[in-house]
Amino acid sequence: MTAERIALVTGANKGIGFEIARQLGEAGAVVLVGARDEVRGKKAAGALAERGIAATALRIDVTDPESVAEAAVRIERAHGRLDVLVNNAGIAGGFTGPPSVATAADMREVYETNVFGVVTVTNAMLPLLRRSPAGRVVNQSSHLGSLTLNADPGSPMARVNLIAYQSSKTALNALTVAYAKELRGTSVKVNAAHPGIVATDINGHRGQRTPAEGAVIAVRLALLDDAGPSGESLSDDGPVPW
Repeated sequence: MTAERIALVTGANKGIGFEIARQLGEAGAVVLVGARDEVRGKKAAGALAERGIAATALRIDVTDPESVAEAAVRIERAHGRLDVLVNNAGIAGGFTGPPSVATAADMREVYETNVFGVVTVTNAMLPLLRRSPAGRVVNQSSHLGSLTLNADPGSPMARVNLIAYQSSKTALNALTVAYAKELRGTSVKVNAAHPGIVATDINGHRGQRTPAEGAVIAVRLALLDDAGPSGESLSDDGPVPW
């Protein structure tokens, strides 16, 4: 692409999302810092601007369709298209008990952001992404969403059994495949990124990787050339089994 990429990153005011925004900006993209809290979004965009990055705060609550629609209108008016969408916003939820005592409300809390929010945002932004000569959608997944790894007794993932969070990431993987199938043959590529165990608020900063390290794979998928894959599940180390 010869023109600057226009990139929206949801949940970009902190953690991995902020690092994705920073690295995309350093690669020359105009970054839209998506944040539910407008004040925090502006603060993050300001921090990026201080580094010489073209960044603008964009209020977007992925669980609020009206907020998402308003964000799409603002992007269209300001830029006329969208080149990159990184669906990074996600929550772990408050439920950590065994699956046998989970409630529908426990599940719904997490799915509203991690699954339904991704559908809402992606569908709202697709008309703008289709206008790009190289539209890219990156869904922030997790190794914990891999059915293959979770079903393997020898896998580290088998020791974790967070029904709401893990199944939401499995559902997100299915969304990735579904959108990639629909958009096959178009200029839009859709992939799932697996950042690894990153020290962020979502896990009490107990991860082994830094947010900057966790952001690398999402950025790589956001900047894929025409020969790049679509409908794949990837980490820094290569494919992650569905």
